[in-house]
Amino acid sequence: MEIVYLDNAASSWPKPPSVSKAMADTVDRFGANPGRGTHRMAVEAGKILFSTRRKLAQLFQIRNPNDIAFALNTTYALNMAILGYLKQGDHVVCTAVEHNAVRRPLERLKEAVDVTVTYVETLEDGSLNPADVKRSMMPNTKLVVINHSSNVLGSILPIEEIAEIAHVHGAKILVDAAQSAGILPIDVEKMGIDMLAFPGHKGLYGPQGTGGLYLHPDIELDPVITGGTGSQSESIQQPNVRPDRYESGTQNVPGIAGLGEGVDAVLHEKVQNIHNREWGYTQRMMEGLLRLSGLKVLGPALGQPRTGIVSFTADWIDSSELAYILDQHFGIAVRAGFHCSPLAHRTAKTEKTGAVRASVGMFTTDDEVDRFLEAMKQIHAAY
Repeated sequence: MEIVYLDNAASSWPKPPSVSKAMADTVDRFGANPGRGTHRMAVEAGKILFSTRRKLAQLFQIRNPNDIAFALNTTYALNMAILGYLKQGDHVVCTAVEHNAVRRPLERLKEAVDVTVTYVETLEDGSLNPADVKRSMMPNTKLVVINHSSNVLGSILPIEEIAEIAHVHGAKILVDAAQSAGILPIDVEKMGIDMLAFPGHKGLYGPQGTGGLYLHPDIELDPVITGGTGSQSESIQQPNVRPDRYESGTQNVPGIAGLGEGVDAVLHEKVQNIHNREWGYTQRMMEGLLRLSGLKVLGPALGQPRTGIVSFTADWIDSSELAYILDQHFGIAVRAGFHCSPLAHRTAKTEKTGAVRASVGMFTTDDEVDRFLEAMKQIHAAY
């Protein structure tokens, strides 16, 4: 049975064919350490890293590619930013729909160094009133951390307005772009983004184990990891030069080569076109699901802006059981549970049940959406 893959919010699949080809070519032809030698293979490996940085800079409208540090994933990048920027006594504002990749490091700092955190409530659909962020700001607010789009609700938050509020109060803004990089247009300067954490393996169509963190030129972090960088090796201190300061150890050159090809595909398709297509699929899915009695779709209402995520619950079947049936009997891959975001599920009032999440991507087709909706109709009829 040919699989219908609707779990793109976790990892996009399939990837453009050029991604795996670039990874294999890198292993076969340039399998050396970048920045660790002057021989031709090391130089070529270094070129791969810089080439991908340049593509990412083009995508996010970043002036200097060296302001991008590679990371294993968004979680790693968020930890780099949160743990490297906040100090004892600082106050942080974030939202009640944040992922555990934000919540857990913040809660860790609450216990370790007396950082205080305000979780701004959103409406049940995940929408946020910027005035509530403004009311949460304090004299010692150092950072606002906010997701661009909820990984449970698909809601899209007003980054530019919130960045302006943060800056007026002397704070910086860190954006979790796990569900928006390559899916929503991002211009770090226009939107006032000071730090941007992004994955390689979702909307950028790179392999797992890739991602990164953009840092505004005025921001310096205490490195979370220190060690060999290939530069200033005679010093016992971590180099201050970017990106070396934040990239200790050998980088994932094959993965980053694949990421570069994924970004190329996104740039070719154009982000707005990808978003428009994904939004159209979410509307079709919602229309079909809402015809089924006893089923509730989470997040923004039909016709409202959202990313390619449709989460839902049914009062006639457990979410995990429904996902299992879709996989085993219909060959449809979705994700059920709490999606590493209990805050978002509390907001959606699904903290006891979890939800089923279907998420589309650049390669989703009309036929796949139709197969999903037909499967849902059959399961509903059987129950």
